[in-house]
Amino acid sequence: MRVLPVPCLRDNYAYLVVGSDPAVCAIVDPSEEGPVREALSREGLRPVAILATHHHPDHVGGIEALAAHHPGIAVIGFDGDRARIPGITRAVADGEAFEAAGLSLSALHIPGHTTGAVAYVVHEGGVPRAVFTGDTLFVAGCGRLFEGTPAMMHRSLSHTLGALPDDVAIYCGHEYTESNLRFAAHVEPDNEAVKAKAESVRATRAAGKPTVPSTLREERATNPFLRVGAPGVLAFAKADPGTDPAEVFGRVRAAKDAV
Repeated sequence: MRVLPVPCLRDNYAYLVVGSDPAVCAIVDPSEEGPVREALSREGLRPVAILATHHHPDHVGGIEALAAHHPGIAVIGFDGDRARIPGITRAVADGEAFEAAGLSLSALHIPGHTTGAVAYVVHEGGVPRAVFTGDTLFVAGCGRLFEGTPAMMHRSLSHTLGALPDDVAIYCGHEYTESNLRFAAHVEPDNEAVKAKAESVRATRAAGKPTVPSTLREERATNPFLRVGAPGVLAFAKADPGTDPAEVFGRVRAAKDAV
């Protein structure tokens, strides 16, 4: 598997994902047509599938133009969101395994940011190797709750995505990592993993490179939204160890929204 991030708009990422056939790819979340077509041409790839993680315009804005330019391309989205994904040709259910562009994939329903958000897991040899999380799980952060509840998002992050292997590669929808790590340091000022990650990320961005992918192992060490049981996060949220984790999550998310 080969994953090529494609910067779009101000801070979005689309992705070209190449599987067993090196000539074709799947496109994840094409927010606009131009940068994606340029990347396809540069890499000599033919897209045969588009995967939409959710319906927001900055993730689906380029679908119709790309589909018009590539007749017959599959446009895949969550079955609960079929009315909101433009040009959808295939709706997938939670937990459904499917093949596209030489990739072995499964869909995970991860409501919270939107009620129809879905992650796409790429498997190799039956093992999850990468996951495309859209605006649900970011590097060191998570998405705003536009449609879901804190309980929904906590479950999506800590239980659904949290059940994946520690070394799974996480590809998210935006380059928010530096600001997310500033907030993580505010929540847990003594977290050495956050300090080390922030230093590494500053160097990465100074070199003009994307901060994706992360891994679930890194996120468990640095992402306050996956650390709602950690002493520092509990203290920040003014919660005790017996507090409902979804409540702790909600307090931390509200603090992030106010920044």
